Amino acid sequence: MQNNNNSNNDSVSSCCCRVRPAETNKNNRMPFYREFYEIGEPYFIAVSALSLLVSFFHFFHTPFDMAWVAVLLCGAPIFGTAAETLYQRRISVEVLISTAILATIVADLFFPAESDHHSYLFAGGEVAFIMALGHCLEEWTVARARAGIENLVRLTPQTARKCENGTETVIPASDVLCDDLLRVLPGETIPVDGKIVSGNTSIDQSLLTGESLPVDRFEGDTVFGGTINRFGSFTMQATRVGEDSSLARMIQLVQSAERKKAKIERIADRWAAILVPAALMTAAAVGMITYLLLGAAEESLRRAVTILVVFCPCSLVLATPTAMIAAIGNASRHGMLIRSGEALERLGTVNILAFDKTGTLTHGQPHLTSVQSFDNEYDSNGILALAASVEALSEHPLAACIVDAAAEKHLELEQTSEFEMFRGEGITVQLSGVSEGERVGERVIVGNDRILKRYALELSGFQKTQAEERFGLGETVIWIARQTPNRSDAVIGFLALADTIRETSKKAIEQIQGNGIEVMLLTGDNDRAARNIGEQSGITNIHSNLLPDGKVAVIEEIQHGGSSVGMVGDGLNDAPALKTADVGIAMGQVGSDLTVDAADIVLIGDDISRLPFLVRLARKTKRTILTNIGLSMSINAAAILFASSGMIGPIVGALVHNAGSILVVLNASLILNIKR
Repeated sequence: MQNNNNSNNDSVSSCCCRVRPAETNKNNRMPFYREFYEIGEPYFIAVSALSLLVSFFHFFHTPFDMAWVAVLLCGAPIFGTAAETLYQRRISVEVLISTAILATIVADLFFPAESDHHSYLFAGGEVAFIMALGHCLEEWTVARARAGIENLVRLTPQTARKCENGTETVIPASDVLCDDLLRVLPGETIPVDGKIVSGNTSIDQSLLTGESLPVDRFEGDTVFGGTINRFGSFTMQATRVGEDSSLARMIQLVQSAERKKAKIERIADRWAAILVPAALMTAAAVGMITYLLLGAAEESLRRAVTILVVFCPCSLVLATPTAMIAAIGNASRHGMLIRSGEALERLGTVNILAFDKTGTLTHGQPHLTSVQSFDNEYDSNGILALAASVEALSEHPLAACIVDAAAEKHLELEQTSEFEMFRGEGITVQLSGVSEGERVGERVIVGNDRILKRYALELSGFQKTQAEERFGLGETVIWIARQTPNRSDAVIGFLALADTIRETSKKAIEQIQGNGIEVMLLTGDNDRAARNIGEQSGITNIHSNLLPDGKVAVIEEIQHGGSSVGMVGDGLNDAPALKTADVGIAMGQVGSDLTVDAADIVLIGDDISRLPFLVRLARKTKRTILTNIGLSMSINAAAILFASSGMIGPIVGALVHNAGSILVVLNASLILNIKR
């Protein structure tokens, strides 16, 4: 049979959303001039920098002012964007910058500089260069975490075994109809959602629910498409097929959340509607007043052009990306991959942080937590060795956990024979290595309470109480019983297994709560297991038994209430919630490919103790950005006053912009010194 996990390229292409560049025309094609510019942008900036140096210092004679190179290379996309926004009846910061550059060109045409003096054109080239550099830095910080849905689509089963008229036929999973009878063999992926009509098995549902342990399913139970049948073949009746299946709906959730998450506007663009008319009116007023008072046309034009130049928000454009670059660099040194500056900005405003349980707060793998003996002949190690002797022949994940625990203690296992497995119940074996005494012919039974009922084994009140304590902690209990010819049958002990909490989880939660952030738990596990981990980690706001769309619903409800929410998860089932949340944080080591792709931030090495530092870094970055904005606006305001009085000209005004930009960059670089 063809592997159910494989997918052809056509299905991937048809199901995946293709995210396009933010700025496109009606035909969803990037304008040719912008596409060409983005390819060569770094080279254009480097050439422009050299041309401005030649223009400023006059290293050698050139047939034309080298500042033209910067104006054309760096100014072209600015003029293009300005024309687009004006055509759309909007005002952007590019409109103001284009006006300033055009003013320097006009001034240079009317009043050209002598060979040993700086030209008006230099100021225009310098403004275009700074804006291009700011745009380049901004784009560097904006990561487009939109890939990865293909990985989810590849998990969609491609074939199914249809049972009809006593025959079994392999058909495409897309051809399965509701009420069709399907056969699922061990190790296969369940093709669609349905209900078991015959047989029993254990299902790995981690894809959808994040549960660390396989779940036993019997006749009449519901199974989900995309989950894996670990043991036993069964026949199922299809109930939800095609786009209605659980896996297909999860793909749709990821795509929908991706489309909803809009890019944050640049701060300078938010002010564009005020800056542009203010600059034009101030320049016109100063030029007119200067001409009326002094009667000097060149001086009037010089002051007007200078005001337009200093009004350009060069340092304001750099305020955000430089801080983001520093923060992203700092985070990467501490094992955190931040995909976009917007994600860091949003994290600084988060007031609720939601956690997945399995693989996030916990290790994501079952571990032996306790051994209980009810027989004086066996101590805890004896019970463990006996159970491991039986489970050594099983392929169940819990069996492997028990065998590994016995191996860690170097316990000697007994020889067994007559292995018999009851799917969804347990295992029985005959002890073959015993040749004398009462243990000759002893049969050992290991499994859940169903196999005890099969062999008519009764639990005492004390045994039930001991087991209930483990159940209350969200643990799984594996019973051990024995049957011998010379004594009554009896339950002699049990093993308790559970997914254990990470050593760093509790402290990390306390520190996050200490920063004024509310913490909640969203998990697909049962309520008892969720409450147990919640108590150990210090989380009281708990939502359990959630499928992927349930996690999305909880997050959307919080967002509709006006709060900003972040999501921390690791499993494939967390991908829709990570996309829906204002900020998605994934555990990079244990997380699936799609989970990492869906997240805005990735914790390399799954070290949850990094989260408090990440929150502090985000808030510091936000404060730095606000400081940079205040600094740049103050410098611009002072430059406007000096330009209005004629104390500075276009060249000095442009250099003032450089000084402001340098101060902004230096202030942002302090973020690199923040230590964990």
